[in-house]
Amino acid sequence: MWNLRRLSCLFVLLTCFSVTTQALNNATTKWLTLHGHAPLVIARGGFSGLLPDSSYDAHIMALETSLSNAIIWCDVQLTKDEVGICFPDVKLDNASDIDFYFKNKKSKYFVNGVPTQGWFSIDYNFKDLAHVTLKQGVYSRTPRFDGTQESILTVQDVVNQVKPPGLWLNIQHDNFFSQHNLSMRNYIISLSRSLLINYISSPEVNFLRSILARLNPRVTKLVFRFLGQNDVEPSTNQTYGSLLKNLTFIKTFASGILVPKSYIWPVDNTLYLQPYTSLVLDAHKEGLQIFASEFANDLPFAYNYSYNPTSEYLSFVDNGNFSVDGVLSDFPVTPSATIDCFTHLDKNDKPQEKLLIITSEGASGDYPGCTDLAYTKAASDGADVLDCPVQMAKDGIPFCLGSINLIDKTTVFRSPFTNIASTVPELNITNGIVTFNLTWDEINSLKPEITNPWLEFRLYRNPKARNEGNFVSLVDFLTYAKNATTVSGVMISIENAAYLANQGFGVTDAVLEALRNAGYNNQTAKKVMIQSKDSSVLKEFKKNRYELVYRVADDISDIESSTISEIKSFASSVILTKNSVFPSESQFLVGKTNVVEKLHSSNLSVYVQHFNNEFLSQAWDFFSDSSVEINNYIVGAGIDGVITDFPHTAARYRRNRCLRYKVPPLYFSLVSPGVLLQFMSRQSLPPAEAPSPILTKSDVVEPPLPPVAKITSTARNDSTANAAPTSPIDQSSVVAGVFTCCLTILLADLVIF
Repeated sequence: MWNLRRLSCLFVLLTCFSVTTQALNNATTKWLTLHGHAPLVIARGGFSGLLPDSSYDAHIMALETSLSNAIIWCDVQLTKDEVGICFPDVKLDNASDIDFYFKNKKSKYFVNGVPTQGWFSIDYNFKDLAHVTLKQGVYSRTPRFDGTQESILTVQDVVNQVKPPGLWLNIQHDNFFSQHNLSMRNYIISLSRSLLINYISSPEVNFLRSILARLNPRVTKLVFRFLGQNDVEPSTNQTYGSLLKNLTFIKTFASGILVPKSYIWPVDNTLYLQPYTSLVLDAHKEGLQIFASEFANDLPFAYNYSYNPTSEYLSFVDNGNFSVDGVLSDFPVTPSATIDCFTHLDKNDKPQEKLLIITSEGASGDYPGCTDLAYTKAASDGADVLDCPVQMAKDGIPFCLGSINLIDKTTVFRSPFTNIASTVPELNITNGIVTFNLTWDEINSLKPEITNPWLEFRLYRNPKARNEGNFVSLVDFLTYAKNATTVSGVMISIENAAYLANQGFGVTDAVLEALRNAGYNNQTAKKVMIQSKDSSVLKEFKKNRYELVYRVADDISDIESSTISEIKSFASSVILTKNSVFPSESQFLVGKTNVVEKLHSSNLSVYVQHFNNEFLSQAWDFFSDSSVEINNYIVGAGIDGVITDFPHTAARYRRNRCLRYKVPPLYFSLVSPGVLLQFMSRQSLPPAEAPSPILTKSDVVEPPLPPVAKITSTARNDSTANAAPTSPIDQSSVVAGVFTCCLTILLADLVIF
């Protein structure tokens, strides 16, 4: 078992004390809660989003990453000898290894009228559970913290060992325990004589009524917990949806209600938000506090939030119309930071941190990349620099698209052009349709396709906008960016220039001409950045006054001095991968490189890519919170800018008030790479991986770009025609390959829609 002192090393900048004055910085702000105080953060089973629910480590981590007045939530179950334990479910086998110790003791009972099999607490005395250890009960979460000998805790253990600033006991199954001659009522009343209990919740009316007169309402608040609207409350035999219409009745035995978040912000069957209900205002009018539940950073929530949990919390606590009185979360770090750092911000608030926000194909997390909609949203969201990955059409028109392969970013697989699919070994393309196979008009006959990098995990990006927006030529992109008052510059990315030159396309010349025609040569208001992973491309622009940015495409562990000198000869900035700053193994940080420091010492700016909101894109150390991740790269690693699909997240981070605190609060401090590994058993440690290579001078040095081949339009047409397989059998297999890939995507879509 880990003690408090060791666990507090989780953060580099933590002291062992809460920064109370900062944590409650918003106390002077008028909140739209019942009593005008800041909403409470209730940690469900501690930090159960990462560590085993209700474990000692989970409770301590919750306190070390939350507001100083955070409440610890305990789901109370009774053992055969009437000991109250904190455990997330009436069944013990889902979140513990009890089935290992008692292999043949599975039981079957009726729970709320439903026959249920498993290992139940009522079949064991507490001493029987001495060797049973806790494990992660949500199978989509990492199991690497299982097997650490975290024992089941009693309620008294939690109070005495964890010493939480507030305690919330949830009694989910009083009726079940009563059926087995165990009195939860007597247990709670007896416990209240020796422990300070701040909140007691239950979905059963009769239980709350039975303890109402025996508890001091100024000390312990009773909260009625609503389940699904069609579920039946056992005491009244009414549905919870029906009881919701009679809050006056609820007020007779409770001072608050706890509801699923969908009671307040409903979602439709496609996972989009509907208008908020009047429930919060109705509850406050009745004098009831209202708490919202079911918050977790690593579970899908409404697409409107763009996978940013901070945005979701803000809609419940700072929407200008109402605020819930508290949130129940598996990741208490996020609501804590939301309440103290991100509430009551204005879009025009001054940035607290110098940070360049560069888009990745515009706001490509919300709209198909490189479309007019993606760029417009990025500018509105606060991006500094809009990017354009330049591709060439068959008729020589440069345009913005994130891949030279149209299949990656468009609906070409549903078009008449599928018969020209071909393999291009030089570009590592198998059965693709490259952009220069089609004219600009033909490309505009297609529709853009939103990118879903986490498709295999069914994490979809804004499905309603899947094919929305228009393709943008380089000239139109430059014109828009020049006139966008909130945008400070553009970044033009050039890849595959040597291959394109051999095909008769001078992409560097096309970019220079577009910049000249758009008036970027004779102005200083807008920054112009030229980015490439090819040094030969950047050297073509040395005569211009542009910021040349060298992209290190692969993960590296270090960089040689001679390499830095070579980079400085043709670039003033470098783009690194996230793993080149904080290397990880199996999504756990294992260290921090000194690459950023070395580049900075040579006056090279450092930008890092790609930052996404989806929790799967982040190391576990960042708690499935995109703001925590950005903070560690900006403040912890000192990078100069981020390249992101979600510029809104970075822009809001840059304005948050916690950045101006002299001592960062617990929930906004830096993580220490490798510390989470200390909470694993030896058997659970991720397998060691070979370190990434060191970037050498030979990795950077390239021959000059070849001259642009002189290919006539007729020859190019013949080349395109020859690219398609000539054998009917071969042609069928190529087309089938394209459609098989696309059919997989379509079928995945149909599963959820």
